[in-house]
Amino acid sequence: MIKKEPIVFDYNNMMADYIGECQGFDDKDISSNQSLAKKAFEEVKANRGQGMMGWTELPTNQKEVVADIIATAKQVRKNFDSFVVLGIGGSALGPMALFQALCHLHHNELPKSKRKAPKFYVEDNVDPERMAALLDVIDVKKTMFNVITKSGSTSETMTQYLIIADILKKALGKDFASHVIATTSETKGNLIKIAKQEGFKTFFIPDGVGGRFSELCPVGLLPAAVLGIDVKAFLEGAKFMDKRCKNANATKNPALMAALLQFLAMKNGKNISVMMPYADSLKLMADWYAQLWGESLGKAVDLDGKKVYVGQTPVKALGVTDQHSQVQLYTEGPFDKVITLISVENYRKEVKIADGCEDIPAVNFLCGHTMNELITAECNATEYALTRSEKLNNRIIMPEVNAFTCGQLMFFFMLQTAYTGALLHIDTFNQPGVEEGKNATYALLGRAGYEEKAKELNAKKAKTEKYII
Repeated sequence: MIKKEPIVFDYNNMMADYIGECQGFDDKDISSNQSLAKKAFEEVKANRGQGMMGWTELPTNQKEVVADIIATAKQVRKNFDSFVVLGIGGSALGPMALFQALCHLHHNELPKSKRKAPKFYVEDNVDPERMAALLDVIDVKKTMFNVITKSGSTSETMTQYLIIADILKKALGKDFASHVIATTSETKGNLIKIAKQEGFKTFFIPDGVGGRFSELCPVGLLPAAVLGIDVKAFLEGAKFMDKRCKNANATKNPALMAALLQFLAMKNGKNISVMMPYADSLKLMADWYAQLWGESLGKAVDLDGKKVYVGQTPVKALGVTDQHSQVQLYTEGPFDKVITLISVENYRKEVKIADGCEDIPAVNFLCGHTMNELITAECNATEYALTRSEKLNNRIIMPEVNAFTCGQLMFFFMLQTAYTGALLHIDTFNQPGVEEGKNATYALLGRAGYEEKAKELNAKKAKTEKYII
């Protein structure tokens, strides 16, 4: 039975009463910027379900789709030993984050009787060694491949598809189509054309849902359901958070307050956002957040066309691991960061620390405690050290890691991102910097229609040998 408890946003250590007047904010800072926050709230509210904000409606408008996903997932679990996602960016990071959060941390090593789901792989790169390694550990005849790309022109994903389709055709002949599910646009793009030609099972990405906001649609829901994750509870969690954030008063809207505080921090030169969960299960949530935050907010121009060069660099860390690699910088380095800690009140397992080393007090003091107590103490200690050093930090508290709380967490970050983009007066949902790199890749590989870009690349200034050693 999944516990349906709220996650909590604690921003005490963003405030001057705790962090000091030099770096922290006070109630006057919050109240004097309430009008800005309300304007951002109203902008997001007015655009819900429109343009590229179709993701706001996903928690409530997918009843038939979810039923189809659950039925399809049941058949995949019954008939296949492995499930492979072919995708990149949001098509990969969301499924990976939810897999890490809600499945056994060594899922693929478990016997099938214990995991009760196929082995799970996400191919989110085009490193040739990676593809070869995948093919060494799966039997393609017993594998379902989920190709995810809205446009069907994502070079990396379609490269993976071409390789896998060729292998499947050689191994299975005409039956190869029963080993491919396409998740793509319903009305446009290359993959839907291929899916119709080949007869693939298809799921659709709504027009108003971009890659980094797609985890709550079939992009994320199908892989999750195949793994046995309760996707209905996941969507319920998102819906629960959405309801909590329907208030224009930032002091009563956790995502809006989180956005306002980050906005104020950016104005004060805090150009780095560190995401540091204290749970291995949430490690890849930081990866997913990094794309959401960086790709949405890193913009050269605002909505008026003015050069602004805004955004925070997202940095991912893991507690306790990165207390031994990054926290020295965070506590004693420059005042250019906001650190978000994610703590878990109730871990899904308890491990006691065994007795021993009675003659070594510096070790023996651990005996009688649990690993649960230790990781919680370390999170509290990091929070204390950051606060003592006057470094801005806040905390998200999860009662436990489950489908409901993960739905809350991901929707919280999506709303926070949307509100922050509105505060910055930018287009939160485009990605012109990404498109430039894509276009250059097309030109370098000779894609028709990109001849001018190829000329531009060929005309670039040659590198100087004296700067290469």
